[in-house]
Amino acid sequence: MIKNQDDKWNETRICFQVISKLIAIFLAAFTMIRRVFSTFIDYHSPITQSDFFQPSTFGIHRIKEEHWPIDNFSFLLNFSPCFPVNSTNVRIINEPIDFYKSILENASKAKYRISLASLYLGIGKMESDLVDAIKNNMSENDKLKVNILLDFTRGTRGKINSKLMLMPLIKQSTNCTVSLYHTPLLRGITKKIIPARWNELVGLQHMKIYLFDDSVIISGANLSNDYFTNRQDRYVEINDQKLSNFFAEILEKVHAFSLKVQMNGECTLHDNWKFIPYESNYKDFVNEARKSIQSVFKKAYDEQINNDLMKNDADTWLFPTLEMGQLNIHHDSLVTKKILSEAKVGSSLKMATGYFNLTQTYMDSLVNECKADCSIIMAHPNANGFKGSKFPSSGIPDAYSLLAKKFYKQIKEQKQQKRISLLEYEREKWTYHAKGLWYHSNINNHQSEWPCMTIIGSSNYGERSVNRDLEAQVCIITKSKELQQSLKNEYDHILNYASKAENQLITRVIPNWVKTVVLLFKKYF
Repeated sequence: MIKNQDDKWNETRICFQVISKLIAIFLAAFTMIRRVFSTFIDYHSPITQSDFFQPSTFGIHRIKEEHWPIDNFSFLLNFSPCFPVNSTNVRIINEPIDFYKSILENASKAKYRISLASLYLGIGKMESDLVDAIKNNMSENDKLKVNILLDFTRGTRGKINSKLMLMPLIKQSTNCTVSLYHTPLLRGITKKIIPARWNELVGLQHMKIYLFDDSVIISGANLSNDYFTNRQDRYVEINDQKLSNFFAEILEKVHAFSLKVQMNGECTLHDNWKFIPYESNYKDFVNEARKSIQSVFKKAYDEQINNDLMKNDADTWLFPTLEMGQLNIHHDSLVTKKILSEAKVGSSLKMATGYFNLTQTYMDSLVNECKADCSIIMAHPNANGFKGSKFPSSGIPDAYSLLAKKFYKQIKEQKQQKRISLLEYEREKWTYHAKGLWYHSNINNHQSEWPCMTIIGSSNYGERSVNRDLEAQVCIITKSKELQQSLKNEYDHILNYASKAENQLITRVIPNWVKTVVLLFKKYF
């Protein structure tokens, strides 16, 4: 009898502990929402033209519009710096293991610079081998400069974490700098009460840029085992000094307003930065950070004023775009919306996102403005990285299904289901994280078989990508049939594991608690 009473008491105690924890989480979440929303109201602009980026007045004169190889998207010449290259300097990578091999080989052979930006670095053997490759290269080459940028909250989560993995590099040489970006939105009571993992909802460093000397890999993949083995993403390697210099300067600016990891493991401000992201005045931090990023764009524009984009052997043009909503930088979203809105009748637009939570602006553009035939590939719940995780993150795959279900309802209401189709990626023992755009133009009233444009990078085109995280992308336009064929092969490789999703979305049962969470937290997904 005593044992039974003890069991009942233990069950009661555990129940109270669970309830207390849930109450604490919900209180923290609502406090966070109140604080973060008030921050956006005060300092964040909607996705409209802002003073961060003024379309250049010279871009359209750098190339005759009749020579432009893609429909009516010549506006890009005025909306972003442009880097003309030969298509032989652009390589599409299809498999995660090939992405890893490229990273590893480049890390071993880089001569003068390695600059990596990712959400985090994993803690397994493949990641350790990558760190060792960089370490060995540094030991043999004292001219090699290594800069690694990760997110603070994600990079310091747990006792064994990204920061710990990188300490051997920091201790080995002053030529290695590791910085952790700390969002200025995570501050005050929000920073104190929200536990690890949950604090990542506020905002992250999400760019995926892997730069070695004059070569840069743009991707949506992080530096961890899953992304090296069985997590489908996208990766393009570009060999061009000017583009590499541009991204190196962007990363240098983000390093400057991030926290520097010292040899003793402490995180401090960089020498020439005076604003602590979570303590200094929010508006002051944002304004200064934003100016520093803007200066890189202005420098690139000024250098290109007299450039002839058709000279030499260029058959491909690269347009880098950034989105840093928490710093009031809306650039990539402006370019993306304009592409969606201006896609012509008879063309086709193929879209991919690892996490389906398109902004209302994007959804409205696709349904009401876009004239192209559209298809969108997203992760099937079984291919979502959160599948099988602990409560409450176990409900995330259902949450994305619910959001896709609502979008399909909008498509049907506007009678656009013949023009817009939804697909889901599902592959045994694989997860899905690919995102981007492929565009097939309309040539003489016939849709081109091969895409002449793609957008690749870290953005999922969702609420987080536009308003919370730091994102980097590249829009690639090409006349090269070989590169166009590579882009088609890339898309077909993903499409091979995708199937029509509409019927499944209609019949899929979503738990009521997930519906409530989506209603409250949609802008954090």
